[in-house]
Amino acid sequence: MRILVAMSGGVDSSVVAGLLKDAGHEVIGATLQLYDHGAAVRKKGACCAGQDIHDARSVADALDIPHYVLDREARFRAAVIEDFADTYARGETPIPCIRCNQTVKFQDLLSLARDLGCEALATGHYARRVEGAAGPELHRAADPLRDQSYFLAMTTPAQLAFARFPLGDMPDKAAVRREAARLGIPVAEKPDSQDICFVPSGHYAETVARLRPETAEAGEVVDLEGRVLGTHHGIGRYTVGQGRGLGVATGERLYVAAIDATRRRVVVGPRAALPKAEVVAGEVNWLSSPPIAPARVAVKLRGREAPRPATLTWDAAAGVMRVILDHPNVAAPGQACVAYDGDRVIGAGFLRAA
Repeated sequence: MRILVAMSGGVDSSVVAGLLKDAGHEVIGATLQLYDHGAAVRKKGACCAGQDIHDARSVADALDIPHYVLDREARFRAAVIEDFADTYARGETPIPCIRCNQTVKFQDLLSLARDLGCEALATGHYARRVEGAAGPELHRAADPLRDQSYFLAMTTPAQLAFARFPLGDMPDKAAVRREAARLGIPVAEKPDSQDICFVPSGHYAETVARLRPETAEAGEVVDLEGRVLGTHHGIGRYTVGQGRGLGVATGERLYVAAIDATRRRVVVGPRAALPKAEVVAGEVNWLSSPPIAPARVAVKLRGREAPRPATLTWDAAAGVMRVILDHPNVAAPGQACVAYDGDRVIGAGFLRAA
């Protein structure tokens, strides 16, 4: 096959390119430039930055494959960074990796792949694409610690049909690095990036405040009954479930229970008051036929947790899925709610505020 590989400059996508080339495929590499190149070179630990573009090209040269760099700075800013800031301004918690996969990666790169006559688009995500009776299915990776199916759950069925995830069956990251060494990949020992790619310092509130100044305006911190306990320095600094940096002292540890963006209020309460027994998710993407009756599933409400048992009901008229959790859990509006049938992703949406 002729396959386009999304090359971020890291070890995972580089190994994907190497494995596919080693297997006899015609491989073409493509890297997204998402920032101003001059500024990006100075950023450390961020994907799709200047050094990473250089690393991706070095890997392509070592593998003797063609390599393209796509300028998607304006597109990324509009689809991901602006959405990131808007979500905080609404008092919600964004998940930019999913937005990026929805837009820049699986729309723009898939379009390039087709323009180049490719038969597939491969990425370094840890997930498995399984051929099912009704077509391709998205499954969790073999390594549960690396599984990224949660971040791919908004991929459409058409995109999934074109996608390939060669690392999905890898037992762990150590195995990936061994493959990198075997293939002579120049970035075999490159460390993983940890921060949000466009906020490599980790100071996301500053980025949000520059784009949406209202998120840095002071407001009240109140308890569940509305009593004022103190003041905060901007709703952009808080997310539901947060237990640090609240700036109030009441004799018990408090956590963010809700954010009222309209009144610039941060509502806090004891940990026991946070878990919800029922959640609602909109912007739903189905990777299977929507259930016509309440269905037993497992759901993830954040990326770094194991799926938990629940009952899902599809409200087609409202365009939302309603989920009753067997065990109440903290649900941050703006995050994804991903439903699984075993290891298979069947659908996903974004959590809405009560």
